[in-house]
Amino acid sequence: MQKIKRVLLSDVLMDCTKTQKIAYIAVMTALCVVCNMFFEFKFADTQFSLTIFFSALTGIIIGPIYGAIACFMGDLVGFLYNSGGFAYMPWIGLSMASVALVAGLVMNCFEFKFKLATYLKLFFVCVLTFLIGTVAINTTAFWVAFDGQSSPYFAYLFARLFIKGQIWNSLFNYVLLFIAYPVITKIREIIKK
Repeated sequence: MQKIKRVLLSDVLMDCTKTQKIAYIAVMTALCVVCNMFFEFKFADTQFSLTIFFSALTGIIIGPIYGAIACFMGDLVGFLYNSGGFAYMPWIGLSMASVALVAGLVMNCFEFKFKLATYLKLFFVCVLTFLIGTVAINTTAFWVAFDGQSSPYFAYLFARLFIKGQIWNSLFNYVLLFIAYPVITKIREIIKK
């Protein structure tokens, strides 16, 4: 029963009241909205955003299922507020939700008892979310929607990752996650005392 609870709730939400759980989920959804609206910038031909970082943290902090819902809703509300005249691309919200889901599952549901276990789990979060969110969901959906007839999938994947620079955006977010997670964990331990 405890493992099933961990799919829904993180350590942070495990002992919270219903009101506190709703507040945590609302705050993380609002953070995802703000991230989608304001934390994107272009450098040369590469668009950088912090959505991978915030999505992973959301899944870790509030759990896989609630994190996935918060990230998807954050993307949708952020788009509705500021669409920039573009059509909604639901696969972006789905990829953010998948990042939160994977990060929440790996960090909250698997327990290892050795010194560098946290960093090993973060490594798995990075690899899995890159393969699922960036490659399988985002790149495939963009290829089908915009380029499926003109180039083979792996040529498009290579161009998106290395020519358009999506790989650098992903690496930037993952480095930030490796730096921020231990700091957030220490702050949480201090607050608990």
